[in-house]
Amino acid sequence: MEKYFNSSEKTITYDEPYRPQLHFTPESQWMNDPNGMVYYEGEYHLFYQYHPFGKQWGPMHWGHAVSENMLEWKHLPIALEPDHLGMIFSGSAVVDWHDTSGFFDGGHGLVAMYTSADEDFQQQSVAYSKDRGRTWHKYDGNPVIANPGIKDFRDPKVIWHEPTSLWVMVLAAGQEVMFYTSKNLIDWEFASTFGEGAGAHGGVWECPDLLELPVKNSDEKKWVLQVDIGDGAIAGGSGGQYFIGHFDGKNFTNESTSTQWIDYGKDYYATQSFSDMPTEDGRTVWLAWMSNWQYANDVPTDPWRSAMSLPREVSLKKEVSTGEVILLQQPVKELQHLVEAVFLDETLSINNNKRQVCRQPSEPFILDLELPMEKEAKTTISFFENEKESCDMEINMSECIVSIDRREMANSQFQAEFPAKTVSPFNGHKDTVKLTIIVDRGSIEVFINDGEQTMTNLVLPLQEEMTSFISASSTSETIEVKWKGHILKSAWT
Repeated sequence: MEKYFNSSEKTITYDEPYRPQLHFTPESQWMNDPNGMVYYEGEYHLFYQYHPFGKQWGPMHWGHAVSENMLEWKHLPIALEPDHLGMIFSGSAVVDWHDTSGFFDGGHGLVAMYTSADEDFQQQSVAYSKDRGRTWHKYDGNPVIANPGIKDFRDPKVIWHEPTSLWVMVLAAGQEVMFYTSKNLIDWEFASTFGEGAGAHGGVWECPDLLELPVKNSDEKKWVLQVDIGDGAIAGGSGGQYFIGHFDGKNFTNESTSTQWIDYGKDYYATQSFSDMPTEDGRTVWLAWMSNWQYANDVPTDPWRSAMSLPREVSLKKEVSTGEVILLQQPVKELQHLVEAVFLDETLSINNNKRQVCRQPSEPFILDLELPMEKEAKTTISFFENEKESCDMEINMSECIVSIDRREMANSQFQAEFPAKTVSPFNGHKDTVKLTIIVDRGSIEVFINDGEQTMTNLVLPLQEEMTSFISASSTSETIEVKWKGHILKSAWT
């Protein structure tokens, strides 16, 4: 990631306590939802909710960064600032390849759809860029969708729907989503709603996404509707859910029979996918804001606050044991470019005598584990372990759950909702359990059984100079665990 200095601020080193070395962070100040994620002319664009004058949520702008690989980012100046219609809330961006909008004199360029928010009065607006996102022009006719009398009316996600040759927008509206269609990204027609009686409703619905994915080992395709909730998620507070079904260009038909969670940790919210991914790539990639509204304003980092998750490749597969179609998430393959060295590669016998497996690297690392499905075993892996703290991951074979417990981390007490134990189920109809664990300075992301479930949690290890270990124990008389760990180099240059 490239350092971009603002002379009005103190020197930014990108080596501050808890500053992630793999995950995107702003140079300084507050950040929340990812916005406007799009690939165009060799660059991935990441816009984000940004308050440039403070480290807590405030007047929202769109911050901006670009990357060639979704990991190493170059900061760019603020893209969109508040105006007479209000703050710049969340939204999306697309490439208008055929100049349907008329903004590009017969050529092509980037179009952003975003929410203009004047206090609780929210409307949808358009901006466009003719120079690869470096400068933006707001449409003179904004708003393009006026508020119909709904308090929470925001976060437009726009896609091109090829079968109907129309732009489709999915928009969060209170406890449901609304669909609109357009020929030109300016004139929008209401199409339908979805949400009543479906999924979780513990808080307001936000930041929807809509994507079509092939089902692995099948000739089927399914539509995925992703919707976040501001409260009442599986781990408490804010989180994301998804629905699998059919979309005909106007109506979404839900085929999910239960609430399905995108991530079982505390810190994965406002998930958004990249538009216009390279056609030869064939991937769908999304990422999320790595925090929780319960405590986001108070996380003790400086001079910035909040990070994004790692980008994830998203796919679908049909579960053999149940016939259910489920979501798979895996770290983007580009992460392998940051692999620097192997620090662990062996099979170890683990029993009820806790053993220090190795010294925990001070650098970010990725650890792959494989454990046999011994039905009575509970195996505990401890990270950041020293005489003052540890973060424990337990694999409970009898209950088919993986948990992460950050309650014993010394710096977890800054806010009442932060100390937590989060729990994810996993499929027990397999011979082994496979875990991929990515540890950065302030987070642990866990991918279970090739991404059938994931769990993302912030952690705040002590910043004292002391040796920490990765340790392990098991209730089994002995269990053979395969370990393979790689140190990852920093994405900051």
